[in-house]
Amino acid sequence: MADKQGRRWSFESVRRLPSGPWLDAVAHHVEHFTAPGRDGHVFVGPQGGLLRRSNFRDDRAKARKAAGISVALHFHELRHTGNTPASTAGASTRGLMTRMGHSSSRAALVHQHMTSDRDRAIADRLGAVIRDGGGAATDPSEKDPADP
Repeated sequence: MADKQGRRWSFESVRRLPSGPWLDAVAHHVEHFTAPGRDGHVFVGPQGGLLRRSNFRDDRAKARKAAGISVALHFHELRHTGNTPASTAGASTRGLMTRMGHSSSRAALVHQHMTSDRDRAIADRLGAVIRDGGGAATDPSEKDPADP
């Protein structure tokens, strides 16, 4: 199958994800604003047809201004926004790849970012490991009691 620009996609790219507290908002959107049927578009134009770039651009600009979001934020960056909290919540790289439909770890890593909160948590955990002696080096001449 191909989209209107001729880009290929397959049913393997369709994936199911577990729901979260946002499910009610998604269900409301699907019920009131999408085209009908399994193959219906999730985002449609003002008359219910295909969403055209000009319709999307104008509506997005209004919504962006109303939300106080900078014009510097590009729509595609929302993919980054989605992967960063998933990573912070503990998703593995493979988990991120599945959620975002990426076939390479590089693509998944590009779409996630380190947050200062996450950096602080890592530093705190490393400090605990060191304080508890978990990071202490052993003398190479000592035999490991667990090694027969």
